[in-house]
Amino acid sequence: MALILTFLGKGGTGRTTIAIAAAKRLAAEGKRVLLATLDSGPAPALLLGTPWSTTPTEIEPNLKAVQLKAAPQLESSWEELKRLEAEYLRTPFFKNVYGQELGILPGMDGALALNALREYDGGGEYDAIVYDGNAGLETLRMLGMPEILSWYIRRFRQVFLDSDLGKTLSPFVQPIASAVLSVDISGDNFAQPTEKVNNMLDEGKAAVSDPTRVAAYLVTTADEAAIATAKYFWGSAQQVGLTVGGALLNRGSAGDAIADGFSPLSISTIPERSGDWMPLMEALPDFRQATAAPRSITVDVDRRQVSLFLPGFDKKQIKLTQYGPELTIEAGDQRRNILLPPSLSGKPVTGAKFQNNYLIVSL
Repeated sequence: MALILTFLGKGGTGRTTIAIAAAKRLAAEGKRVLLATLDSGPAPALLLGTPWSTTPTEIEPNLKAVQLKAAPQLESSWEELKRLEAEYLRTPFFKNVYGQELGILPGMDGALALNALREYDGGGEYDAIVYDGNAGLETLRMLGMPEILSWYIRRFRQVFLDSDLGKTLSPFVQPIASAVLSVDISGDNFAQPTEKVNNMLDEGKAAVSDPTRVAAYLVTTADEAAIATAKYFWGSAQQVGLTVGGALLNRGSAGDAIADGFSPLSISTIPERSGDWMPLMEALPDFRQATAAPRSITVDVDRRQVSLFLPGFDKKQIKLTQYGPELTIEAGDQRRNILLPPSLSGKPVTGAKFQNNYLIVSL
C-alpha cells in the first residue's frame, strides 16, 4: 500500500509546483512514486518540462506521472459497471449503453479520480502517490466520498427495512428477486449485491483516517486571503477525517509571523523556484511526521466524550445536531455523521463546548 499525499490551498499559491517537488523528493529518496494530476490542461507538462499521458509515464528514475482525464476513466468504469450488472441481473438493461457515448457531469471527475487512486494504490507498484487536485474543497469532497456514501447505504437500507413498506413487501421481494436476480436479499443478506461496495468504502474510510496512508499539507503564501483559505481547508479536512500534517509557506520568508495561526502544525518555508528543483525539494518537511499532527476525532468511551479537532472555525460556525443514533457536525460547508461505538450509540447529548479548536461533546 502506498502513502497518498495531497496539497490544499487557494488557487495561485503553487500547489502543483509543491506537488511536483514532493514527488521528486520522494523519488530521490528511492521510493517508487506516481505523480497524478486532475489538471487536464498543459500547465503540469510545462512545469515538469515533459509531456504527460493518461497512462503512467516514466519521467525520471523512480518517478512516473499521469493525467487523470475523466472521459477515458468514465469509459473504463462504465464497462466495469456493466460487468457487475451482468453478474447480478439475469436481464441487464445497461448493455446497450456504451461508455464512449457518456458525457461528464459535475462531480464525476472527483469520483473517477478517487477510483483511479484506489486502483493505483491497490496495484502495489508504488510506494507513494502524490495527488494534485483542482481545488482544495473539491479534493476534500473526493476524499470524503467513502464515508458519505457508506452513510447513505447504512441509513437508507435501515430506513427501508424499518418502514411499513419494507415490512409489507419483504415476504414478496425474495421470491421475485430470486427470479430476476442471482442473489438472496432477505434479512441480513439484503446488502449482498453491495457487499463489494461496502468493503471498498470501509477500506477507503480507514485509509483516509490513517496518516500513514493518506495525509494532506496546507499550501499558502504570505497573502492574507491565502492564509485564511488554508486555515479554512485545515478545519474542513477534519470533517472528512483527513490528517493535515503541516503547512507550507510558498514563496515567502515570514514563517514566524504566521506560525501562531497554524499551531500546533509545523511551518516549512519554501523558496521560489528559479529553474532548479533542488532548493524546493530540500525545503519540504519529512512527510512521515504527519502522524504527529492532531487527529480529527477521538472517542473516550469511559468518559462518554467525543472530541473533534476543528481548527479554522469559531463557535458560531459549528452546528451540532442529533436526529438519529449518530451525531451530525456541520462546520463550514462540510457535514459529518459520526457513527459512535455500540456503548455510546443512541445516547443523547448532555453537553457540548468549543475550546482550543476542539468541539467536546458529552453523552
